[in-house]
Amino acid sequence: MTDKSAHETKDRVDLQTAVNADFGAMLGEPVEPLGDKGAIFIPTTLEKTPGMLARQEAATKELHVHANALDSGSYIAPLDPLDVLEFCRPGVQHGVYKNLRLGKYDTHARLDLHRHTVEQARHALWRFAEECRDRAVRCALVTHGKGEGRKHPAVLKSCVNHWLRQLPYVLAFHSAQKHHGGLGATYLLIKKSADARRETGEKIEQAKRHRG
Repeated sequence: MTDKSAHETKDRVDLQTAVNADFGAMLGEPVEPLGDKGAIFIPTTLEKTPGMLARQEAATKELHVHANALDSGSYIAPLDPLDVLEFCRPGVQHGVYKNLRLGKYDTHARLDLHRHTVEQARHALWRFAEECRDRAVRCALVTHGKGEGRKHPAVLKSCVNHWLRQLPYVLAFHSAQKHHGGLGATYLLIKKSADARRETGEKIEQAKRHRG
């Protein structure tokens, strides 16, 4: 085994050790509901119709029933704190991905994972992504930090890079521009749910009626 291979293997073991340590710290201890901890959604000004409210209530109930889709025990490839996160699913237009990468889209929801354990971050990211989809948030920002200067560097950054790929409605993601957190944050491009698309149509009709 070469020195480089040995170093990479050690990095993988160190990262997995850090992840396992976080999970182990949670065993046997009560986990408090995260609620909106670290998450910010920019409110809309349009009134919600009864149909929109009913679907939102149903989606909220479903969110609490379904298990977290993000795995908690698989191997997570370690990243360097200065690595750029980049991912784009087939079918996403080049121009759309370029605009995301350059930070040209408004971010209507933000999640800050600072001071989260790995397990807390896993729950927070999944809940945040689900709510973004249900609220028709097209572009969001997740701040995870770079993890520089730590015994196990870039743990949360590595986990976010791993987890986001598991969510089929996350169409693309990329490390943010400097003014949005740079390599310590990531832009998300999210596909709207069917209910969210219907709500968008209702909002458009509502706006037309208000103008009329």
